[in-house]
Amino acid sequence: MRRSLVLTDETARHPFLASLPPHVRQGTQPLRVKRPSWFQLSDLRDFVVAYCACFVGVSVFIA
Repeated sequence: MRRSLVLTDETARHPFLASLPPHVRQGTQPLRVKRPSWFQLSDLRDFVVAYCACFVGVSVFIA
């Protein structure tokens, strides 16, 4: 496989990406997981509290 001579770019952070020409690498950014704006940490806390309350209620009812 023949590759054209290109200068490496240290900001690419990966040897393969660094070997690519700038016009090919343009627009590549590391993937970041974006948390949806409708999901808050308090929602998770409320779910866990409700789950635990239901679990305790069912356990008391069975016993």
